[in-house]
Amino acid sequence: MKIIMLGAPGAGKGTQAKKLASKYNIPHISTGDIFRANIKNGTELGKKAKVYMDQGLLVPDELVVDLVVDRFKKPDCENGYVLDGFPRTIPQAEALDEGLGKNGDAVEYAIDVDVSDEDIIKRMAGRRACLNCGATYHIVNIPPIKEGICDVCGKPLVLREDDKPETVKKRLVVYHEQTQPLIEYYSKKGILKSVDGAKDMDETFHEIVQIIEG
Repeated sequence: MKIIMLGAPGAGKGTQAKKLASKYNIPHISTGDIFRANIKNGTELGKKAKVYMDQGLLVPDELVVDLVVDRFKKPDCENGYVLDGFPRTIPQAEALDEGLGKNGDAVEYAIDVDVSDEDIIKRMAGRRACLNCGATYHIVNIPPIKEGICDVCGKPLVLREDDKPETVKKRLVVYHEQTQPLIEYYSKKGILKSVDGAKDMDETFHEIVQIIEG
C-alpha cells in the first residue's frame, strides 16, 4: 500500500503516519529523514542536496523527487510506504507522479486528516516540548506527570515559537495557499480519502484503517 498523508500543520498526520507504518510494517518516510540519510551516507543525491541546504536554500523539486523515488526502491518499501510531508505543492505532486510513473508505480491513497483552523490553533497552543531531550507533550492529551516538567529528563517544558498562535496562523495561511490545492488534485485522480482529524486520535486511526481495508 502506497500512501500519502495530507493535512494542515498540527492536524496529526505525522502521528497517524507512524501508526500506519507500525500496523502494516511499512516505512514512515519524511523528506527530512531522506535528506539526513543521503547526506550522512555521502550519496550523489545527498551531496547535491547538501549544496542547497548549506546555503539555506530550498532543495529544488526535481532533486527532492529523485531522492524520494530513490528511497522507494529500498527493500523495506517492497510492501508499500507512508509518505509524510511531501508533496507540498501541485508542481511537486506532478513531478512525483511523473517520477513514479517511470517505474510503473503510483500512489494508491492520499489521506487528508481534516481539522479546522480553529481546532488546530487550540491544539498547537497546548503543545509543550523539552528542549533538552526532545520529548513532546500536550497539556490536555498527553500531560507530563509533573506540570511543566519533562518526565524523561526533569527539565522545564516550553511552548515553542512554532506552536504559538500567531506563528500557527501564518503557517496555516501558507498551507491554504500552497498545500490545500493538493486536496482537489488527488480528488480528481480518484485516490483522495478524508478523515475527521478532530476526533480522538485512535478513532481517526480506525477510520483510516477502514478506508484501507475496505
